[in-house]
Amino acid sequence: MKKIGIIGGGAWGTALATVAQKAEREVIIWAREKETVAFINNDHENKQFLPNIKLNAEIQATSEITEAVNADAVFLVTPAQYLRSACKQLAPVWKKNTPAVICAKGIELKSGSLMSEVVAQELPDAPIVILSGPTFAKETALGVPTAVTLACENKKLGEELANAIGTINFRPYLSDDIIGSQVGGAVKNVMAIARGIAEGRKFGDNACAALITRGLAEITRLAVAMGGKQQTLMGLSGIGDLMLTANSMQSRNFSLGVALGQGKTLEEIISSRNSVTEGVATASAVVDAAVKYNIDMPICMAVDKILNHSADIDTTIKELLSRPFRSELDIGMTIL
Repeated sequence: MKKIGIIGGGAWGTALATVAQKAEREVIIWAREKETVAFINNDHENKQFLPNIKLNAEIQATSEITEAVNADAVFLVTPAQYLRSACKQLAPVWKKNTPAVICAKGIELKSGSLMSEVVAQELPDAPIVILSGPTFAKETALGVPTAVTLACENKKLGEELANAIGTINFRPYLSDDIIGSQVGGAVKNVMAIARGIAEGRKFGDNACAALITRGLAEITRLAVAMGGKQQTLMGLSGIGDLMLTANSMQSRNFSLGVALGQGKTLEEIISSRNSVTEGVATASAVVDAAVKYNIDMPICMAVDKILNHSADIDTTIKELLSRPFRSELDIGMTIL
């Protein structure tokens, strides 16, 4: 795998380009914004989405999607709710058997589909790989030590990709659990918003530790119900990603939750940003999945009420804390 194509010129797509380039791969980024293409090619910096990070001159960007698809593996790094439309655009030029490495974290709101299901429907000839785990784009681009989950049903393909992009400071760990790795990556964004609200309300360390722990239980319930493996959620794409995203202002989801907890409205927060906060749409999709699989997910439901149904934060928190006491170890608990 000598050439890597990247669909999406945002912060994470740019960071992954630096990873592939450091692994001595040829890299080309497709970006929708012409300004982004110009910045990367002329100034060797993505000034819009990953500013102040100098890019190697060998990293090239293009506005022609065909150029990015002409690669040995293509990384799909669009926002989750736009992945289907991107795949529809890619389908006419996609080369058969070219691996699709899904880097978007979310559940499609309209259909309730995981990202792998979206890609399988739109790019049926593409072997599917999931890249997930605890990663901030800026730190990855700077080359600090980072570990990720690379989930793939085909072990040989997973090994080829790991060898293609792995370096001393970017370590892919292989998994065959495509479902569990996606559920962990998607739902942790919702949990990070909840954790941010608790931070904004100054609930303290006890409450935040409890929230993360019970949040992991909710994530695990859903993953297992959908066909994932419980042990996957103990790894990088589960607790690792949750710990990172729910504890740092670098996280768009956590910082959005903090702002909500401090009294700002969702509209004020969203309008001040130039990037997508995945947990907002994913919250509704997760609640729909919880109902579909009859899974108890009270934290996610509370976040969805606040984000998408104008529920009062203090009232919602009081309702959450007034729930009956239950067994801690009942991972498979359904709604009673």
